[in-house]
Amino acid sequence: MPTRDLHDHPFDEETILKLEIFEDYLKEWLPTFVMSHADDDIWIFDFFAGTGRDLNTVAGSPIRILQQIKGQAGNIFQKRCKVHVCLNEYDTTKFNSLKQCCEHYIGEEKELSRLYNKYLFLQFHNEDFAELFPKCHSTIYAHPALAFLDQNGMKFLADKYLSDLEKLPQTDFLYYLSSSYFIRFGETEAFQTNMKIDMDKVRQNPYKYVHRSILEQLKERLPQGSKLKLYPFTIKKGANIYGIIFGAKHPLAVDKFLRTVWKKNAINGEANFDIDDDKKKGQLELFGEKKPTKIESFQEDLRQKVLNGELRTNKDVFDYTLEQGHIPQHASDKLKEMKKENLIGYDAQTPLVNYNKVYKEKRIVSYKITKQ
Repeated sequence: MPTRDLHDHPFDEETILKLEIFEDYLKEWLPTFVMSHADDDIWIFDFFAGTGRDLNTVAGSPIRILQQIKGQAGNIFQKRCKVHVCLNEYDTTKFNSLKQCCEHYIGEEKELSRLYNKYLFLQFHNEDFAELFPKCHSTIYAHPALAFLDQNGMKFLADKYLSDLEKLPQTDFLYYLSSSYFIRFGETEAFQTNMKIDMDKVRQNPYKYVHRSILEQLKERLPQGSKLKLYPFTIKKGANIYGIIFGAKHPLAVDKFLRTVWKKNAINGEANFDIDDDKKKGQLELFGEKKPTKIESFQEDLRQKVLNGELRTNKDVFDYTLEQGHIPQHASDKLKEMKKENLIGYDAQTPLVNYNKVYKEKRIVSYKITKQ
């Protein structure tokens, strides 16, 4: 099936958004692991790296990775953390450009030059992803890792790769998906052989929800008891729908990703457009009824679950908030409002709905019902 080569043209707005989300998450991910893995190894895998920059020299994912490593140079030296970057590009011409681009950038940046081959190690691969990924699997399994799978098309979206990623204990991943292709080709033998998606179920929802619908089916196929959490970010480009699938097992990773995407879109944290028409919901409907926005719906559900005793502590609320794809601020705002209305009470100045209080400091507070 035909795919447009992203590197034959300057990056468009949607491609830059995708790269920004990856880089913003990397900016949160990298210092966390550098500071907590002194004298240890961490890995970053970019399996579809491209040329390093576009035709207008806008940085692609490889250069963005190096830029973030440069920003952590002081911490890397202090902690003696070894950062390994695996960059793969199958096309030989692009591979040569990639290698030249990265080596030139390192040579120009003093901090990276000091790190290189001491605490920063680059591996360049010119291989088919299907052959390279199994070779990297043991390394990814053994070390904290971040994997970026930015394929152009659908060839490497397969059940077996999701299954492999699910088994990894310390790996976060961002998987770029050409969701529109499912509508066009999802019932073909080539698609169904690699990934079985119920297209009738997908078509039950409006086209704009195709990425969300596919992700829901992927979630259903996770093993029972799996700790892997999957989240979507839909990217609309003209008539086509693309998107990112983020996966992680650790609540801190999920928290960081959700903060990243809600900064990109404070309306829904899930798309580069108003996917649920929340802006229209701010207007009164017929007979004066107003439909709740995504945030309002979440906050009302949270209110009911706290009042009926389903969510009793800040840990309960924090976990529920992440599960619903929201940031802790949305929950905290509602709990503060409930306390002000004398519906609940808690022995703290704030509701303490954040990762540090819940998981790092293990400070658990209960929300006491004061009035129904």
